[in-house]
Amino acid sequence: MKHRSSFARLAVAIVLCFTQYAHAQDDLFKKLQEIAIIEQKVMMPMRDGVRLATDIYRPKTDKKVPIIFSKTPYNFNGWGDGEQRQNSYQGALDAVKHGYAYVVQNERGKFFSEGDWDILGPPTTDGYDAFSWMTKQPWSNGKIGTLGCSSTAEWQMAVAALDHPAHAAMVPMGFGAGVGRVGPFMEQGNWYRGGAQQMLFTAWLYGTQVDAFARPLFQKTATSEDLARVSRFYDLAPEMPKVDWAQGLRYLPVQDIIKNANGQKGIYEKMIVRKPNDPAWYKGGLYHDNMPFGVPSYWFASWYDVSTGPNLALFNHVRKNGVDAQVRDNQFLVIAPTLHCAYKRATENTIVGERSVGDARLDYDAMTYGWFDFWLKGENNDVVKNMPRVKYYTMGSNKWQTSDAWPPATSEMTTYYLSSAGGANSLYGDGKLTTKALGKDEKPDAFAYDPAFPVPSYGGNVCCTGTAVQGGAFDQHQMETRQDILVYTTEPFASGVELTGSIETTLYVASDAKDTDFTVKLIDVYPDGKAYNLDETILRARYRDGFDKEVWMDKGKVYKLTLSPMATSNFFAPGHSIRVEISSSNFPRFDRNMNTGGDNYSESKGVIAHNQVFHSAQYPSMVRLPIAKK
Repeated sequence: MKHRSSFARLAVAIVLCFTQYAHAQDDLFKKLQEIAIIEQKVMMPMRDGVRLATDIYRPKTDKKVPIIFSKTPYNFNGWGDGEQRQNSYQGALDAVKHGYAYVVQNERGKFFSEGDWDILGPPTTDGYDAFSWMTKQPWSNGKIGTLGCSSTAEWQMAVAALDHPAHAAMVPMGFGAGVGRVGPFMEQGNWYRGGAQQMLFTAWLYGTQVDAFARPLFQKTATSEDLARVSRFYDLAPEMPKVDWAQGLRYLPVQDIIKNANGQKGIYEKMIVRKPNDPAWYKGGLYHDNMPFGVPSYWFASWYDVSTGPNLALFNHVRKNGVDAQVRDNQFLVIAPTLHCAYKRATENTIVGERSVGDARLDYDAMTYGWFDFWLKGENNDVVKNMPRVKYYTMGSNKWQTSDAWPPATSEMTTYYLSSAGGANSLYGDGKLTTKALGKDEKPDAFAYDPAFPVPSYGGNVCCTGTAVQGGAFDQHQMETRQDILVYTTEPFASGVELTGSIETTLYVASDAKDTDFTVKLIDVYPDGKAYNLDETILRARYRDGFDKEVWMDKGKVYKLTLSPMATSNFFAPGHSIRVEISSSNFPRFDRNMNTGGDNYSESKGVIAHNQVFHSAQYPSMVRLPIAKK
């Protein structure tokens, strides 16, 4: 009877939860009806005849109004359940209250939109055509601002390259998966880091990609009124069975992970076989650094996002390479100490993972609407004049700081060398980080990497992996007892040290495998031994000479590796130390190298790689740290 009683209470709680949510949705919609003209499921035509489902909420006024436009692969049907759907009504309500029309549209091939879906693969002309359609509406003032985080931000950059005359300003947040190649980063929309697959997309695409043959569609004769009416009970959203991705991502071969989970067939099966230089990456909606950029932008990044390094590199690229001086001079950046798209979840005591980073709150709504008021309404609000070029949060000292550039001019690169007597394995080894020049006779550190027993990801700069990885800062010292992690640590600092900027890593390595990976993790070590991760990176050794070719390793030969830069702003208080971990896996944050020299994605069996990291006058493995001079 106890079990039945508990089940009954749980059922009642679930019903109450859904009832409260439904009431909240109804309340939001009623508030919208009071102040807005609402047009739902408008089928906006693209140049190839495909129509995209669009909801429009505009103020009840005879005056022409500017537009805030959001484009998404997610379900924004306000009559269903889910946070994205509630955000649609809330976003519309906020925009209309500020005097804007709010337009939200599904990407082609998603829900009520026609066509075939491809992550950042639909033509960028969809965005251009949407701008043209909106500016022709009698209620439009001809100015459009784009807004969104993650998937609603990532499409904005490639469209900004088209420089539509109505695209007056943008606010992209957590936008890294829209960046193909920029500076030292060739991640192709975060699919790769250092040539290794970022497995977040495997889990994310399970719930997002579309099995085209099974996708329900309405007849083209259906009117917008018909579609709006039936959207109350048909939202076309598949109910994907839950998957424990902590186990699901372990399945081999990698190319069959979604198939093994009985997921839908789609773009994953095509993307998993692409190499970093595949021409397909350059045909869709990714932004690459050989493209123009024509829109004033207010960028939002975060320290524990999956793509902070590429985000910051893109900001700098646009500042130097915008189409004209007005674009170049009107790029601004905020870097928060949060997880992916979690800006507004900052509190008086913001916890990221298990580390407190203090009061990291900002009034993001005021910042966003101040920006749009200037560019879309022409208000003389001095927002650009008074706005710091870069506003960034320094963890450890737990404060917001500003600078005229990224990185700040006060940051100076200082070289720290990896050093040991050949026994840097684990927390209990003899690895050190030192500014002293290395001797000639230092022994290399060695460890075995077995892809069957990879170093597990614990926290980190990640999103979207379900149960597999929880992002943020977590105490790594128990992880550091493993013999396949090399640990190098400075002496505790007598006075505080601030790192703000990019962290550059050079390793000299050898292996008995044709190919293997090398991983790096940056750590803040507390006086009590807690060791909180700040950022991480990886390089697949076959790409050490560039991502446009693959080269193999000869047994015993020493190779120089330059890894993609990490980034942070962190104050190491007195008594703290800087630590760097080196290994060959960080799974399932990144896919496992099977060490065979094969393609990895189709392989089910790997071999053990015996890897070495050298540090000596001849082979000076090092990290270059951006130490802020005050």
